[in-house]
Amino acid sequence: MSRLLVSGATGFVGRALISHLAGRYSLIAPHRSTTALPPGVEGFFIESLDGSTDWQGHLVGVDCVIHLAARVHVMRETHADPLAAFREVNVAGTLALARAAVVAGVRRFVYLSSIKVNGEETNPGRPFCADDPIAPEDHYGVSKAEAETALMALARNSGLEVVIIRPPLVYGRGVKGNLSSLQGAISRGLPLPLAKIDNWRSLVGIDNLCSLIETCIDHPAAAGQIFLASDGEDISTTRLASEIGAAIGRPARLFPLPQKLICRSAYWTGKENLVRRLYGNLQVDIDKNRRILGWKPTVSVVEGFQRAFSR
Repeated sequence: MSRLLVSGATGFVGRALISHLAGRYSLIAPHRSTTALPPGVEGFFIESLDGSTDWQGHLVGVDCVIHLAARVHVMRETHADPLAAFREVNVAGTLALARAAVVAGVRRFVYLSSIKVNGEETNPGRPFCADDPIAPEDHYGVSKAEAETALMALARNSGLEVVIIRPPLVYGRGVKGNLSSLQGAISRGLPLPLAKIDNWRSLVGIDNLCSLIETCIDHPAAAGQIFLASDGEDISTTRLASEIGAAIGRPARLFPLPQKLICRSAYWTGKENLVRRLYGNLQVDIDKNRRILGWKPTVSVVEGFQRAFSR
């Protein structure tokens, strides 16, 4: 049975992945809090995730590292130098783990990056592709891009096989953030200005993401590659709200509002990024996954939202 080290095992993606892999792999995971690890996982404590983290002894016998842990978007940033804070965890911390993996003779390193490495928005009908030039815009995206570059450089100079996966918005049961807020608003019957939005968004359900990660653990053709993740079916924000409403049994109360008015209001209230995500396009092309890995999503958007939000 292959032995995997999964960082970030107590997070949203990590818990789902552990459940997905349990019984087929021997699992070990670092943790930094008293939060219980999922059942069946061997744990060990680390003080912090940064360039000084000591991985000695924890990678013995490990065949593959799946690195999910990261400093993600911070709603109320208090750090004096946010980019430095992102780099300390997402770049230095990632590289420290990867270098330790090389020393320990780990075969493969699967890195969960972000579609933000590609950019924040696409033109209609022009989705991001895995091998497009990168164009990160925020601190988080920049740090993820720098980590990818460092990992690929390490792979070229060692025997470590690096695989990079860039997901867009991930949804599933227990998801937090904007989707949770939208679910709450629909559940309370609040009217929302999300009717007739003519945009296209790629999302990825947690089950499809876990399936892709598992494929990348062992597939020989995955080594040295970058893959984007999605459900393979893009939807509008209007349909997104409608699917959530259908899943929770509370039809979404949507009404149209001119986008120019929304954008003007967003400017004055500092909500430009939120409006960009609700009204803009962000599509990804996963044809490379099919060609190289023979992988395709197994859970549809409708089923994915039922699994994520139904009571």
